Amino acid sequence: MSQSLKLIKEHVSNPKFWLIIGVGVAGIVVLVETRRRTRRNKTHKQDFGAFVERFEILPFPQLPPPAAKQSLSALTFAINETFDVKGYVTGFGNPTWKSTHKAAEKTAVVVTALLKSGATCVGKTVVEEFSFGISGENKYYGTPTNPRMPSCTPGGSSCGSAVAVAAGLVDFAVGTDTVGCVRVPAALCGIFGFRPSHGAVSTIGVLPNAQSLDTIGLFACDPSILHRVGHVLLQLSSVETRRSRRIIFADDLFQLSTIPTQRTIHVIGKAIENMSGYQDPKHLNLCQYIESKVPSLRLHEQSTHQQNETSILKTISSVMLLLQRYEFKTNHEEWVKSLKFKLGRGVPDHVIAAISTVYDNIKALYKVRTEMRGAFQSLLEDDGILVIPTVADNLLKLNTTKGFSSEFHDRTFALSSIASVSGCCQVTIPLGYHDGYCVSVSFVSFHGADKFLLDTVLDIYSTLRERVSVGSDLLSLPDVNGNRETSELLKEKGNAAFKEKQWSEALNYYTEAIKLNGTNSTYYCNRAAAYLKM
Repeated sequence: MSQSLKLIKEHVSNPKFWLIIGVGVAGIVVLVETRRRTRRNKTHKQDFGAFVERFEILPFPQLPPPAAKQSLSALTFAINETFDVKGYVTGFGNPTWKSTHKAAEKTAVVVTALLKSGATCVGKTVVEEFSFGISGENKYYGTPTNPRMPSCTPGGSSCGSAVAVAAGLVDFAVGTDTVGCVRVPAALCGIFGFRPSHGAVSTIGVLPNAQSLDTIGLFACDPSILHRVGHVLLQLSSVETRRSRRIIFADDLFQLSTIPTQRTIHVIGKAIENMSGYQDPKHLNLCQYIESKVPSLRLHEQSTHQQNETSILKTISSVMLLLQRYEFKTNHEEWVKSLKFKLGRGVPDHVIAAISTVYDNIKALYKVRTEMRGAFQSLLEDDGILVIPTVADNLLKLNTTKGFSSEFHDRTFALSSIASVSGCCQVTIPLGYHDGYCVSVSFVSFHGADKFLLDTVLDIYSTLRERVSVGSDLLSLPDVNGNRETSELLKEKGNAAFKEKQWSEALNYYTEAIKLNGTNSTYYCNRAAAYLKM
């Protein structure tokens, strides 16, 4: 001990001595912090916990001239765990399913189409078990971290795909949307989400949840990428862009939202005010319209004892969920029952309930679906865009179970059931933030109008962003939720660069994180570690 003190006294005035001491302390802090983060890997996972499996499938070779350049060249994408890839077992978000099935012999049609267009597939993402649910939680693979709000759930069921896009891990991602499984996580993660018209994109090679509701959905941060990918996958014949567009606000649905109605309507109304080809916006009570045009709902409404006006939406969502459970039972009852003694251990309760329920008068459910499609075809015709909120409530905190299965589900399903039951196409559009939470709006168009809808979103979004910027007192810009969340995202990017030994890039990310949040000691420690590596 005396020799150590003597050594300190001899070198106390030497700046290099203190530099060595500082580096040593920084190294110890970095080591302790690394171990702490490893222990807390459920909170801050590698790649935000988005992926179940990482691999790389390169695109098909570019054909020589005069062939056109591949439209998705240099883009990367991920798929959720319901898509077949040759040589890999399609896990369906459940290890029991994965252990009882063989590797796929063919790759899903959708994945092949994307590879042929020049995109590179980099892995499979987390999906809620059997594509049930809208929270984004999976007890086996964990809940992916919402990059925009790490303390909140990302939404589901295609949670991993949404997180991979929101975190910038891929350029776009593919998921499945049955009852809102793409639209909801897109809204909660602050990105674009596209549910095509039912049947517009091939589901061959994709595990079914409920065929009359299932669609292949897309996520992207950039509307131009959403547009390009959508055009690759759509099987509809090419339609010339319509110049006239009718914007219709569903006023009664906005009353369900926690965001004041006039704020969203004001931003969109101002955006189209001086744009060519847009008619003056109209306003509609959608529940009253549906009630007058879908007579079979009245019978179902009476059977479920619903009475008030908004109960129309609850009735539609009830139809949607009954169809989902009935068709899931038809698809997978044999497998679930084959588990015998494993039943209840490897399968969640709501799946067991779907399998165990006896369903009556199924034809009435399909009749509602048919009438809904006709009603929206009449409403929107060939130029209409219905504007509705995507979700009614703010994001849910992680591990929040109280009330989640009731009020949040009811209000969210009420909105998502409109496109699911009618088969219409819908795009979730990020608008920014309100009270610290992501805000989005949805554009809905009639069944088969997918290209028209994507063209409209691409056409309007730049003006919409300008209006959001001008009306910053209404909604804040969709940058990322505040400096604290942005700095966390920069830190994670720095960690990824550090892991890849890109020291200079990691240093830059940590420095930017410090600029936004200079009170976090972890950022300084990480930057010191990157500096030492350089």
